Amino acid sequence: MIVVINHLTRMSKGNVCVAGVDLRTSQHVRPILQWDQLTSDVLARNTGPFDIANVVDLGAAIHIPKPPHIEDHAFRPSWAKLVERCDAETFWALLHSVSKPKLRDIFGDELKLIGQTSCGTELGKGEASLGCLRPSRRPRLRYFYDGRFGKPRIRINVDDGTFDAWVGVTDLRLYKNDLVTPDRQVVEKVSGRLQQSGAVILAVGLTRPYSSSSRHKAEPSHWLQVNNIHLETDPVWQLR
Repeated sequence: MIVVINHLTRMSKGNVCVAGVDLRTSQHVRPILQWDQLTSDVLARNTGPFDIANVVDLGAAIHIPKPPHIEDHAFRPSWAKLVERCDAETFWALLHSVSKPKLRDIFGDELKLIGQTSCGTELGKGEASLGCLRPSRRPRLRYFYDGRFGKPRIRINVDDGTFDAWVGVTDLRLYKNDLVTPDRQVVEKVSGRLQQSGAVILAVGLTRPYSSSSRHKAEPSHWLQVNNIHLETDPVWQLR
């Protein structure tokens, strides 16, 4: 199975998640470990095969869908090999070909508002968990301090004409090398470039289920997040 990587995100505790478009089917594929999470060892910066716009042969992969994460494929990282790297024009054309104008075109009618500022699906609901969105309004990216102890966060405004939400951003390129700490300088650079770029495509996803508040014992949901920010003027951007 050969995929072009267009989702490259940080997870909790410095782990990572990768995903791409299957060149045979044009569907998103998320290579995963069946019993664990991927570590940063699989990244190109650490001599692994995975980076934005890289074409990767995953080797044999077993499809293990569980809605909404229908893209999951179990694989062996040692079998994954870098084939080549897409040029900017080819990569942008691929992103545009798989992108949609509406979030419900990606995730289905189960997507709904959650709280005042976010959206997602109920546990086990949704037609997909990965996609690419052509937002109706230029996104606004923010770095801010959240909570009592001022923990730094990254949020982005996603507006498709139906949903207008502020959601978390897990784009690995916006974090320091520990994959935990947001890099304020990089976030501010990308925020400026967002306002000057041509078209923008957002790689979007639904999280694994979690509750936003253990205090109120809310039901776990799959929350919308932005996995990566793709700019028409520089689709394969890297700031470090």
